[in-house]
Amino acid sequence: MLGYVTIGTRDLEQALSFYDKLTAILGARRIREFDRGMFYGVTDFELAVVVPENGRQASVGNGSMVALKAPDRASVDQAYALALSMGGQDEGPPGIRGRESSGFYAAYFRDPEHNKICVFNSPPA
Repeated sequence: MLGYVTIGTRDLEQALSFYDKLTAILGARRIREFDRGMFYGVTDFELAVVVPENGRQASVGNGSMVALKAPDRASVDQAYALALSMGGQDEGPPGIRGRESSGFYAAYFRDPEHNKICVFNSPPA
């Protein structure tokens, strides 16, 4: 149902450096560049990092978050550590969320521009 998500940036060069490394851990790659940003993709989902079209400063929405699926728990751990090493801020270290039996393993952080990101791994339904 979800086709793509956009994340606004004030510093496109810094954001692309951050998301090039983060999305590589998750198996994504650059798939489409345009004048205001970049789309990263995996099979049927895309993440766009963009400068807002209206020319105004990008800002973070309260209650907004992007959740990126990782292939395994080790990738969640790796993405979280990488994000923090590149200027991200901790919002919750890797671990099981909810009931232990759920198997939902996630880490939460904010990118250098304070967009909230979750990287997770969950067993098939």
